[in-house]
Amino acid sequence: MQFFLDSTDLEEIKRLNSFGIIDGLTTNPSLIYKSKTPFKLLIKKLCDEILGPVSVETVAENSNQMIKEGIKLSKMAKNIVVKLPMT
Repeated sequence: MQFFLDSTDLEEIKRLNSFGIIDGLTTNPSLIYKSKTPFKLLIKKLCDEILGPVSVETVAENSNQMIKEGIKLSKMAKNIVVKLPMT
């Protein structure tokens, strides 16, 4: 079993990660917006704190833009996993 935390609250993430049970992290555009931290800075901090996969979702409106955005996101850190929303 693996535990993935769904958060962008860095203090919460650090606290829970200190227990050694967090395998990865999921985020979404709403959580990132609520953090009020610049996007690139937040993602860097999250990826530095969590050694496992960090899920980041694209916000583009069509598939071509999603793929381009996903490629850019994937280059931000080695542990980024890109989610393409298909809703």
